[in-house]
Amino acid sequence: MSTVASYPHVQLFIAGQWRPGRAGETLAVRNPATDAEIGRVAVARKADLDEALAAAAKGFEVWRKTPAIERAKIMREAARLFRERAAAIAPLLTMEQGKPLAEAKAELMAAPDIIEWFAEEARRINGRITPPRAAGQLAQVFKEPVGPVAAFSPWNFPVNQVVRKLSAALATGCSMIVKAPEETPASPAELIRAFADAGVPAGVVNLVFGTPSEISEYLIPHPVIRKVTFTGSTVVGKQLAALAGAHMKRVTMELGGHAPVIVAEDADIAKAVKIAGGSKFRNAGQVCISPTRFLVANSVRDEFVKGLVAVSRGLKVAGGLEEGTSMGPLANPRRVAAMERLTADAVKRGAQVATGGERIGSAGNFFAPTVLVDAPTDSLVFNEEPFGPMAAVRGFDRIEDAIAEANRLPYGLAAYAFTGSLRTAHLLSEGLQTGMLWINQPAAAVPEMPFGGVKDSGYGSEGGPEAVEAYLNTKSVTTACL
Repeated sequence: MSTVASYPHVQLFIAGQWRPGRAGETLAVRNPATDAEIGRVAVARKADLDEALAAAAKGFEVWRKTPAIERAKIMREAARLFRERAAAIAPLLTMEQGKPLAEAKAELMAAPDIIEWFAEEARRINGRITPPRAAGQLAQVFKEPVGPVAAFSPWNFPVNQVVRKLSAALATGCSMIVKAPEETPASPAELIRAFADAGVPAGVVNLVFGTPSEISEYLIPHPVIRKVTFTGSTVVGKQLAALAGAHMKRVTMELGGHAPVIVAEDADIAKAVKIAGGSKFRNAGQVCISPTRFLVANSVRDEFVKGLVAVSRGLKVAGGLEEGTSMGPLANPRRVAAMERLTADAVKRGAQVATGGERIGSAGNFFAPTVLVDAPTDSLVFNEEPFGPMAAVRGFDRIEDAIAEANRLPYGLAAYAFTGSLRTAHLLSEGLQTGMLWINQPAAAVPEMPFGGVKDSGYGSEGGPEAVEAYLNTKSVTTACL
C-alpha cells in the first residue's frame, strides 16, 4: 500500500485472504466529528468464525514450528512496513476515531517499536536444565506456546491495543483471531495487512468484526481457542473472564480504571499542571489510564486549579484533521450523554464547574474540556470512570488521606503523583494499590515495562517479559537414562 486516498471498505482477513462476510452483511463506520457515514465494515457470522478457527488451528501448527529467529525476522519486516505506511494510515485513524492527527500519528509510530521489542523477545524464550535428584537423570523445563488466541480490542486505541496482543502472541509461536472494534476498523486492518505482507503464514493472523457478544460467546468456549486477551470495561471483562474460566481458558484482562493524581504540597505545580493537563485531555480523555481524580494538597489547590483551567481553556477543540486541533470529538454520542450526566450529578451534589461542563455545537460529539472542583466523594464522577474530558479536583491535608482516597475504589490500573520528596515518593510507591504508577512524569507505556492493573482493573500484563510469559505453557520433563 502506498497511499490511502479515502476511507476503505474494510473486510475480514481469514486464512490469508481479505474477503467479505459469507452473509454479505456490513455495518456503517461514522466520523465522530460529523456523524457522517464514511465507510462500511464486513460482519462475521458463525460460518466465518468457523473458518477463522480452522485457519488459526492450522496456522498454529505451522507457526509454532517456525524457528524463533525466523518469527523475529518476519515481525521486524512487519514493523518496517507499518512504519513506512503510518503517515498514510493516520488520517484513517483520525476519521474513524476522532483523535487529532498528531495523536493518531503518535499511536501509529509507537506500534513498530512494540513489534520490534517483542520480536527480540522471541529469541529469548528459554527453558532451563535443573540439577537432577539422582545420577543418570536429566531434568528439563520447556516453554511452549499456549495455542490459538482470541483477542478482543477497544475503539479508543485501535492499533495500540491490538499490536501489544498480537506481537506477544506471535513472538511465542501462537496464532490469533483478532476481534477488532467495528467503530474503528480501518487502522487495525492496516496493521494486520503489514503482518500479512511481511510473510506471516496464512491462518496465523485472522481478523473479524461483527456483533461483539455473538463473537465472544462463540470463540471463547470453542476448543480451538486456548487463551483469551481482552481490553475494555470492567463489566464486560468480568463476563468474559467468567466464560473463559468455565472452559479453563487462560486470560489476560486489561480493564477499566479511575486513575488518581496526587499532587503533594512540595510538588512543582507548574510542571504538574502541564503534565497532568496534557495527559487528561489526550484522546479527549478516552484513555484507560487517563488521570481522573485529582487529589491536591489544600495549600496548593487553588494554584493547581487555576493552572488546570488555563490549560483546558487553551485547547482547540475541533475535528481531528483540522490544523491546530488539540482535542477532537468523543467517539460516540453515548460518551457525550455520559459527560452531561456526570456534570449534572456533581453540580447537584455541590461541585463547582470551573470550566466546561457542556456540549459544544450540535454536530458531532464534541464536549468542552471540563474541570469540576469540590465534587464530593459520593458523586458519580468520583466513582465511575468518566472516560471523557473531565477532571474532578478535591483537596487534602495529609498525604495518608490522599492515599486512602486513591485506594477507596475497586479499580487499580494506573496512578500519578507529583512530589519533590523522595520520602513521599517512596510512601506513594508502597501505599498505592495500582498496577502502574508514574511520579513527576506523564504515562510512559513503553513495551519493556509491564502494562496492566490489579483489583477490578484486571490481571496479567501486556508489556514487558510478563506479557510474553502469558502466552507460554511450562512443561517439566525428567528423563532417566537407561
